[in-house]
Amino acid sequence: MTKENPSLKRKIVHAGGWTIAKRVAKSIPYVGTAMAIGLVGYDIKRKGVVKGVLNAGIDAIPFVGLGKNIVEFFTGDLLPDKTTDGATNKMPTREK
Repeated sequence: MTKENPSLKRKIVHAGGWTIAKRVAKSIPYVGTAMAIGLVGYDIKRKGVVKGVLNAGIDAIPFVGLGKNIVEFFTGDLLPDKTTDGATNKMPTREK
């Protein structure tokens, strides 16, 4: 019953992989916040000033924005786009 000891190279790769995974996991909320801030102009253009800033502000909060985006994935926009001709802009649907 001999134990196989992992080689030094294998230990280094294993430790390095965990270190990289931890760093990436820690940076995800910051990356999402930076993207939300970068898309403020697009949200304002699409939804209007108040709704656009509110939408981007909610998206910039790390875990709250994630929850909002998950809900919106299934239900559609929580804050609808501004009206241009009296009707709310909606995503085009496929015609059957």
